[in-house]
Amino acid sequence: MPIGTTVKKAIFNTAFNYIGKNPEENAPKLMSWVDKLAGDGPNTYAEQRAAVRKVLQDPDNNMYQLIMKVMKETDPEVLKAIFQNFFLNANIVGWPRQEEYRKKYNCNIPWAILLDPTSACNLKCTGCWAAEYGHKLNLSLEDIDSIITQGKEMGVHMYIYTGGEPTVRKKDLITLCEKHSDCQFLAFTNGTLIDDAFADDLLRVKNFIPAFSLEGFKEATDGRRGEGVFERVKHAMQLLKDRRLPFGISACYTSQNLDSISSDEYIDFICEMGARFIWYFHYMPVGNDAAPELLPTPEQRERMYHRIREIRATKPIFAMDFQNDGEYVGGCIAGGRRYLHINALGDVDPCVFIHYSNANIHDVTLLEALQSPIFMAYHDGQPFNENHLRPCPMLENPDVLRKVVEETGAHSTDPQSPESVEHLCAKCDPYAENWRATAERLWAESHPAKDN
Repeated sequence: MPIGTTVKKAIFNTAFNYIGKNPEENAPKLMSWVDKLAGDGPNTYAEQRAAVRKVLQDPDNNMYQLIMKVMKETDPEVLKAIFQNFFLNANIVGWPRQEEYRKKYNCNIPWAILLDPTSACNLKCTGCWAAEYGHKLNLSLEDIDSIITQGKEMGVHMYIYTGGEPTVRKKDLITLCEKHSDCQFLAFTNGTLIDDAFADDLLRVKNFIPAFSLEGFKEATDGRRGEGVFERVKHAMQLLKDRRLPFGISACYTSQNLDSISSDEYIDFICEMGARFIWYFHYMPVGNDAAPELLPTPEQRERMYHRIREIRATKPIFAMDFQNDGEYVGGCIAGGRRYLHINALGDVDPCVFIHYSNANIHDVTLLEALQSPIFMAYHDGQPFNENHLRPCPMLENPDVLRKVVEETGAHSTDPQSPESVEHLCAKCDPYAENWRATAERLWAESHPAKDN
């Protein structure tokens, strides 16, 4: 008989209190508790649980070292809230609810919702759309509250703020953390608005994790974002580290910075500052003024493919690369399959990089947006390529996005300079063709054909 939510939470609390007393000795025993919570049905992360169990049996493993750092160097109450909201609510409890909705409505239901509280930003970074137009658009507090409330009804307990600069809305972000204490919040932030008062608020609410956008050291950071920004970000990291609060890094790699932001020097620096994860994003040529020359070459992307695996095997930080780790998530995760994006005007986009939509949250419910034509095209078309090193309907399969937008009648949601799908995809055509052979070789090497 499946374990009910109340019992799962009781088991969790007992297990967490037990583990916290002696992480080294008791952490390996945690997996038996997790097994009880997860059960043995489909989508219970059996392979992932086995991998964690293996790590916990090897004190020399870099991931073991990371786990111990997280357990010992995070405020205990913050750690408990994260484990409860992320592992229990967003996964063990939330996933069955999401599956129920998927089956009932025959559409994608996301694991996480990305949304832009505002298009405003306090910086004017080179190449950023917010620097060009973006100081007037906002989702109201009531809008965001409604999105989260609707999401929770479907089992979604993970919310990620993008922008603009989300911390322009500090007060509202904290209010939402307080009201939805059963959710985990993360924000991609430039870090310059994080001060003592806000850090104290994060310690109090316990369910908000910043991911600092940091794509290099002082020269690279200040050159793009403005003089003194690098030191301000370091200061923000130190404020969180002093309070034993977790944080991570967000890094976009291009043809110009790929080697530097994946170097041992850079990884060691962010680990020393206290970062627990780094999310790498491949540059996307989105927008009428985008620069296709910043797209990595096939040789560069192949280096990153191998490098991300080296980092995971050697450094005490959790690293992932959304474009090169498609094999672990079955290809494209957008269109509500695992996440969707809502911009500051309320347009519901399938992806944070693909700005075409048939739905606005002010006109339809979240569920209705997931049933809109473009979202159903994602639902019916995923995976867009059986080679998950070519997952994206835009970057690696531009003809797919052309067809989806044309057939669904989706419109551009860029409020300043709408970009036609042909203009966007034309920038991706050469990249897709150039990457194809390398992607096929890498995929064949890592997924050899099985004999019949």
